Amino acid sequence: MSNPNRRGPMRRGPMRKVEKAKDFKGTVKELLKSLSSHKISLIIIFVFAIGSTIFSIIGPKILGNATTELYNGIVSKISGQGGIDFSKIASILLFVLGLYILSAVFSYVQGLIMTNVSQKYTYNLRKQVSEKINRLPMSYFDKKTHGEVLSIVTNDIDTLSQSLNQGLTQLITSIVTIVGVLIMMFSINLTMTIVSILILPFTLLVTGKIVGKSQKYFERQQNYLADVNGKVEEMYSGHSVIKAFNAEEKMLNQFEIDNEKLCDSAWKSGFLSGLMHPLMVFIGNIGYVMVSILGGYFAIKGKITVGNIQSFISYNKNFTQPISQLAQVSNVIQSMIAAAERVFEFLSEKEEFVKESSISVDEIKGNVEFKNVKFGYTDDKIIINNFSAKAKQGAKVAIVGPTGAGKTTIVKLLMRFYNVTDGEILIDGHNIDDFDRTKLREVFGMVLQDTWLFSGTIMENLRYGKLTATDEEVKQAAMSARVHHFIQTLPGGYNMQLNEDTNNISQGQKQLLTIARAILANPKVLILDEATSSVDTRTEILIQEAMDTLMKGRTSFIIAHRLSTIRNADLILVMKDGDIIEQGNHDELMKKNGFYANLYNSQFEKI
Repeated sequence: MSNPNRRGPMRRGPMRKVEKAKDFKGTVKELLKSLSSHKISLIIIFVFAIGSTIFSIIGPKILGNATTELYNGIVSKISGQGGIDFSKIASILLFVLGLYILSAVFSYVQGLIMTNVSQKYTYNLRKQVSEKINRLPMSYFDKKTHGEVLSIVTNDIDTLSQSLNQGLTQLITSIVTIVGVLIMMFSINLTMTIVSILILPFTLLVTGKIVGKSQKYFERQQNYLADVNGKVEEMYSGHSVIKAFNAEEKMLNQFEIDNEKLCDSAWKSGFLSGLMHPLMVFIGNIGYVMVSILGGYFAIKGKITVGNIQSFISYNKNFTQPISQLAQVSNVIQSMIAAAERVFEFLSEKEEFVKESSISVDEIKGNVEFKNVKFGYTDDKIIINNFSAKAKQGAKVAIVGPTGAGKTTIVKLLMRFYNVTDGEILIDGHNIDDFDRTKLREVFGMVLQDTWLFSGTIMENLRYGKLTATDEEVKQAAMSARVHHFIQTLPGGYNMQLNEDTNNISQGQKQLLTIARAILANPKVLILDEATSSVDTRTEILIQEAMDTLMKGRTSFIIAHRLSTIRNADLILVMKDGDIIEQGNHDELMKKNGFYANLYNSQFEKI
């Protein structure tokens, strides 16, 4: 029996361990709830999927009537009592053809609607996830890797899309096919049906044994594949280092060992997996032989017609197929629910508190005060103990200290990437907690030591600081950052396309571009976190000149390890272990001959 509504076998691949959801029932309820807006479409899909399957199941039995009619006609003709009624056979065949056409139409309609539903649903999910990312606090990304978040947006939602599109309708058609075929088989002959069912446990036993043995080889194959991929990635990304240390032979030997292991496990898993189909065919053929013998015996006894034997063999042939499909679909559904669970967990994560605020940032002058600020990324690990400092409008404040002293953390608190554990931070006398976060961040311009540029033109990357800026304003900002001349030397100038990894310009050039972007934003408060760490000494002098111009009239916070760059700061805050241990300008701190003086002098000592 051919089933027009069947989408073909599920794609074969390594038999990985099926991922299961932690709360299967709860996730199913949540998934059904989120699909409720497509309720009418889903009902139509179910009706059409069932209709398509029923039409295809009825076909073989009616087709058997044509065989019986043909057989009886031949027998009558041989005995000289009549002939073949071709008109009756033709009407039966046309009726069956009509059923199969109806089945195909129903299958096409339900497939079309299901694709539409799954794509619309996953489109909305991606949109929700994308919007959710912007509402999550920074603390969430401290707990999760970029890969985990990316996996939710791509892998999990793709799994949902594919499983909904194929797995759901396949589940319905497989169940309906099993029930429908059993009913049709029982209606033809009870004994033959029982014999067919008794073969099933033996089939499942053999399948289970093969799957059990092949599973461990498939798992090994995946592990070795990961090792081989890792080696290849290392060899490509670190090829210059490998060549520099003449380590090509060593890397090739390691690759050969992993590749041989992968080949061995892949061969064994492939052999066992390939063995399943011929064994299933062999067992199925034994079933056909038994059914044929019984059918012949019952036909001689006059208990069954020739056409019914044909129909029964057709049903028997297709009886095990939906069962194996059901097993595959159940794995797909398990993976779908596990993926849905991760997506729903992400969407239910606690968001940043959005506070309605009437405070306007247009009149902000830039007076900043830290009052007894205390903070820890976790409650049991406080890293800022009691931080208090004032920065008047237009002041140039440098924050220095050893690695891990809390310098960058102070800046993150100022921009409300995190909320203070205790104390408060004031801007022009207003607690930053009373500002709308989005409006508050308009006050700041930030240049980090870790530069970030995206794939696009240089003009687009610079305009990121002010989306409404004209081309002339962008070029003026580039001139202020002493990067205009460099851009003009590039092929395409401001229209040069930065590649996906933005590695077609140097790290120092990237930093110059991010400084120009900050200049274009024209902020009230400027934050520079090691902004010149990746540029040469000559370029650093040029940038310092640009920074001095930029910082006039603006409150500026400068985090620096090279203390020579902040000698002209109005106020230097020396931090150690989350506390300010010294403060003053450069000359005052050098006269104290304390921690700052030792830190400064150590950068010029001969090693």
